[in-house]
Amino acid sequence: MSIRTPVRRVGRRMRAAVVVAAAVSLAVTACSSASDDDTSSGTAKSKEDIVLVEAIRSLSNPYHANWAKGGQFFADSVGMQVQVLTDEGDSQKQLAQIRSLLSGDKTVVLNVDPNTSSDTQAIVQAVKDAGGYVVTQWNKPDDLQPWDVGDNWVAHISFDGTVSGYEIAKKLFEAMGGSGGIIALQGILDNVPAKQRFAGLQKALGENPNIQLLDQQTAEWTRNKAFQVTQTLLTKHSGKVKGVWAANDDMALGALQALKAAGLQGKVPVVGIDAVPEALQSIKSGTAGYVATVSSDAFWQGGVGLALGYQAATGELKVSELEQKDRAFYGKQFVIDKSNVDQYLTPPEASAYTSDWTDPFARNTGPIS
Repeated sequence: MSIRTPVRRVGRRMRAAVVVAAAVSLAVTACSSASDDDTSSGTAKSKEDIVLVEAIRSLSNPYHANWAKGGQFFADSVGMQVQVLTDEGDSQKQLAQIRSLLSGDKTVVLNVDPNTSSDTQAIVQAVKDAGGYVVTQWNKPDDLQPWDVGDNWVAHISFDGTVSGYEIAKKLFEAMGGSGGIIALQGILDNVPAKQRFAGLQKALGENPNIQLLDQQTAEWTRNKAFQVTQTLLTKHSGKVKGVWAANDDMALGALQALKAAGLQGKVPVVGIDAVPEALQSIKSGTAGYVATVSSDAFWQGGVGLALGYQAATGELKVSELEQKDRAFYGKQFVIDKSNVDQYLTPPEASAYTSDWTDPFARNTGPIS
């Protein structure tokens, strides 16, 4: 499997607004869902009976902020607003927020990034019980499939983290001249992309015997934690760290801060994943040592999950008629380095995704294996 680079350029700065729902107001403003009878009979809902909801970790994370904006892109296309729930990585809070929304009188269409794989079953079951529609992304147990739960769990979307972890590792090793010691910053360990991306790094290490993994620790996807971990590992392996592999951009940016504090900015190459704006600017500048990242297109992720759920709720999409390859699938990824970073520096316009909302399977690269 390879990661392809898109040919279209992204457009001007977006103007879409994102409505952020505070947990204290959920019961007042929101929603739940049709009765089990309505769900089983496939009763189509009107737009007025539906509420669109994004459940993500944090708007302070640029990746999830772009996800939320992409959700509003889709909502604008159907003349609606989207409510955004943030949980700061707290799984119990995430589930409580979702259940609160489901207790209302409208049909919930939920696009959710579960914090861990073990959170997914409770989320999709709650949505099913309330007669809503849910699309999950990134995290689910390997043995839990949408078609085993039912039509209310419309689809699960992920991205082959083994490929992205491997591709950025190759870029890192190239920047290091093919030899030297590295440290690795992992995401939350009970997390599918974290596991897959690290497996990609291990694959690359197996192909490059002159690269040594000095140490690896979780930095929990966060910049502050990555700053602290990198400082510790730079001290522990003084003078030996010649590269930093990070499982996402936020951690990579934290590592860059630690390298700068140690007087190593621009001397130790760093790679990450997510294509957040600050990472892209750093790659463009070429002075801080940021070498490469990978985009799964958070704007698309934020909108496509709502598009799938909305089409299922309104009856446009017959979930029961979908093949399994369209209910658990990988989306496209794009490797970004200095050679193509200019294509990604300007945030996209909503119009760039119109065809994706019409055909939410257009970026389906194959079933999740």
